[in-house]
Amino acid sequence: MIKSDYAGKFVVVEGLDGSGKSAQVNLLIDFLIQQGKEVVETREPTIESRAGQKIKQALRKEISLEPLELQKLYVQDRKEHLENKVIPALKDGKFVVSSRYAFSTFAYGYSDGLNVDSLVEMNKEFLLPDLTIIVDVPPEACIKRIEGRGEPEELFEKLEKLKKVNEIYKKTPTMFENVVIINGERAIPEVFEDIKKEINKLL
Repeated sequence: MIKSDYAGKFVVVEGLDGSGKSAQVNLLIDFLIQQGKEVVETREPTIESRAGQKIKQALRKEISLEPLELQKLYVQDRKEHLENKVIPALKDGKFVVSSRYAFSTFAYGYSDGLNVDSLVEMNKEFLLPDLTIIVDVPPEACIKRIEGRGEPEELFEKLEKLKKVNEIYKKTPTMFENVVIINGERAIPEVFEDIKKEINKLL
């Protein structure tokens, strides 16, 4: 992936479904604003692109796609996301905080039977984040949290799939720079204290 030389900082929060990413993203954005930073919040897949809309349909099981076809849609959505939203904000010196990015493609694509090296190759021309935080919660705990929501199960919300996703997340810091794993099995403020230490290195 390509190192950023933009004035702003690109921060990604990753983790299994049910790991508590959303709560940490919210705390992170509030913290950055308190530090006087301009922040753009975003997520993948987006809902702006045609590819992103099709992904959402597949995740809700409204349409059926082959695993490679699904990941190609993620790549297309990511390309548009970077060009239209992320890079313009970084050029303006803003912090961009994204819930999910290419690392989700590597991990979730692998859980769907795809080759990780091939998935990495598909994303090699994209921007390397200045910091990627992986909120680490065991798959079993995530499944319990998901079940507690009382919402319809999405495509990847199965224990065996999440175990495979987790396998790749654990390896990500050895594969890419600027990736840290944070223990998410604690109270939300405690988890954020560790995230804050990493963010402070960028300020």
